[in-house]
Amino acid sequence: MKLIRRFFKFVIPSIVSMWIFSLYTMVDGMFVARGVGEHALAAVNLSMPFTSLVFTLGILLATGTSTVISIALGQGNLEGARTYFNQNLCITAGLSLTLAAGVLLHLEQVALFLGATPSTLGYVKEYVGIIACFAVFFTISYNLEVQVKANGAPQVSTIGVLSSALINIGLDALFVLVFRWGVWGAALATGLAQAASTAVFFVYFLTHRQRLRLGRFQPELSVYRRIVPLGLSDGLSELSNGIVIFLFNLTILRVAGEDAVVSYTIISYVNTLVLMTMIGTTQGIQPLVSFHLGAGERKTCHKLLGYGLALIALCSAVFFAGVWLGAPAIVELFLPAGEGGALFAYSVSALRRYAPVFLVMGFNVLLAGFFTAVERPVSSFTISFSRGLILLAGSLALLSRCFGEAGIWVSPLVSEVLCLGLTAVFSVRYIRSLGRMPDPAEV
Repeated sequence: MKLIRRFFKFVIPSIVSMWIFSLYTMVDGMFVARGVGEHALAAVNLSMPFTSLVFTLGILLATGTSTVISIALGQGNLEGARTYFNQNLCITAGLSLTLAAGVLLHLEQVALFLGATPSTLGYVKEYVGIIACFAVFFTISYNLEVQVKANGAPQVSTIGVLSSALINIGLDALFVLVFRWGVWGAALATGLAQAASTAVFFVYFLTHRQRLRLGRFQPELSVYRRIVPLGLSDGLSELSNGIVIFLFNLTILRVAGEDAVVSYTIISYVNTLVLMTMIGTTQGIQPLVSFHLGAGERKTCHKLLGYGLALIALCSAVFFAGVWLGAPAIVELFLPAGEGGALFAYSVSALRRYAPVFLVMGFNVLLAGFFTAVERPVSSFTISFSRGLILLAGSLALLSRCFGEAGIWVSPLVSEVLCLGLTAVFSVRYIRSLGRMPDPAEV
């Protein structure tokens, strides 16, 4: 029972945190749709791959660092954990500022690459430009949120991201509906909310200095040989969300036209919420698994995996049923039924065709994350890379050409089912290797 309580103590705040992260662009979309119009809503969706890229940078470095920090803490190496913590903040900030500068210097080219049309180009430039200015807060806030959990205070992560979400909603209403600042006002609200979240976490680490603490450090860049491979899986899970949106936008514009991008905007918001639930569950168990791995307690790691799989199965069924039955209500959040007409009906139909993927995707995400936590980055990376890039791109290209619009909406399900087979192969290999593989604490 004690382990189950620890499991939920870490997982529930992690899921809530990821929900709130996913709500940032969703809230922007809801306010933009009602305060500006359908073209502006499509523009926010076209901009989402860039937002995902920014989050990917944060997740890539945060997840790997969290794993090595948790293992170090499990081994009693406090100074090493503090070094990894502070060094990663500096590296993350530097890379974020570099990315932002590159995007701002080539803003129109970036907008066109994302699929902006003449009617959405101005909106996309506004949204991407503002998000780029705040990119460092996106990545640092996410890193601090993850390390708060590694530091044993998952409830603080919930406080930080919840306060950020409330600020985002309030500023969205003020900037978009009252001040009429449109798309750039929505982006500004999101950026300021991330800055506020960063401030909350900095205050925590400045006032709680027992374990991880802000301060000077002796650089140990060689640790990134561990951090980067370990972070690739979760980073690709987030990046895959942006890549999915990017590929879908281009395919929809080619096959179905610009109006269908509005339908996919709504679908992508729902998909992001579901995906963030699965990533939240994964990231909730990762520091626990890594800690017990470092302590040489592999059986406990497997119990935690079992709890995670059970929770994923439950969430998958709930999301599928909720989306299938509640599709009209979900679409109406963005397109009023009385005004949407044919577009409203088409969006409801497309959302229901897409929904079965929610029954499968979580298992691939969780097992990829588990392999990260037990330092098997090749398995983790292969699963994430396959589900996020290779299998999805192939399924989308083939099915859209063979079945047109219908093929677009079922291609994610085909991709995830194929990936589940690959995940099963790696799981069997892992089980067979247990008898030959010593625990890190015994080496």
